[in-house]
Amino acid sequence: MKKRNVALCVIFSIVTFGIYGLYWMAQINNCANELADPPKKTGGGVAVLLTIVTLGIYGFYWAYKIGGLLDEALAKRSMPTQNRSVMYLILAVIQLGFVGWILMQSTINSMIPDEI
Repeated sequence: MKKRNVALCVIFSIVTFGIYGLYWMAQINNCANELADPPKKTGGGVAVLLTIVTLGIYGFYWAYKIGGLLDEALAKRSMPTQNRSVMYLILAVIQLGFVGWILMQSTINSMIPDEI
């Protein structure tokens, strides 16, 4: 697990017409799972596949679920929780899910220690 440059992720997603965005979604999912360590884990590849198969509907659920996982991970590290699940869901519904991904990645980056 490593910190990702949010600006580069957005640029790569635009340049590849969203293909990198699917990879980024899978990585956000995997990092959230690793940080929160929930009892039932959905892999990043499965989340992307379900989002594609359901024509994006699973993506709404995924955005809400990741918000909860990130809150769990923040609580485990005694960091203030953000309770952004509903905001991620609303952003996904109004077709601004990539803004949620930016916020998710920033939260993940805040929990990963700096390498020396």
